[in-house]
Amino acid sequence: MSSRIILIGPPGAGKGTQAARLSEALGVPAISTGDIFRANVKGETELGKLAKRYMDAGEYVPDEVTNSMVADRLAQDDAAEGFLLDGYPRTSAQVDELDRILAAEDKAVEHVVELTADTDEVVARLLARAQTEGRSDDSEDVIRHRLDVYEEQTQPLTDIYRSRGLLRQVDGLGDVDDITERILSTIR
Repeated sequence: MSSRIILIGPPGAGKGTQAARLSEALGVPAISTGDIFRANVKGETELGKLAKRYMDAGEYVPDEVTNSMVADRLAQDDAAEGFLLDGYPRTSAQVDELDRILAAEDKAVEHVVELTADTDEVVARLLARAQTEGRSDDSEDVIRHRLDVYEEQTQPLTDIYRSRGLLRQVDGLGDVDDITERILSTIR
């Protein structure tokens, strides 16, 4: 069974945990743009060198660089039968580019799963994680701002995928196994 899935959700909703679990359950790679950036920078690819310039300056990596890295990653053999994207697309222009990348292979996104979570619960999770990981810069104000930015940037994407009938919202709170099962039941 091929699966081309996008996983979205606010910081702290458990995307990373669920991406790993879903990848294993579905037999497709979990592809994170952060991982792609790090691999290209470490491998000193041309795209990696270009991305590093932006990252070192504290700027967003432009869409054209991100799109090229994602296209390259999706062309690898392990993604031929499907993938789970985490962190891409982030803009409507990236949605359009992903559509073009997949259409060239006569493929399309099959499911978009949005993990939802109560804001106060997510703030509590992220504050606990910040304390555990020693992230002194993750104050409650900073976390709430990140959640506001996420909401603002993601709304256009959820609208696009909802209008296509692809968006599935899944409660991201509760037992990890239960959340995985909720996701799997919505995409099967």
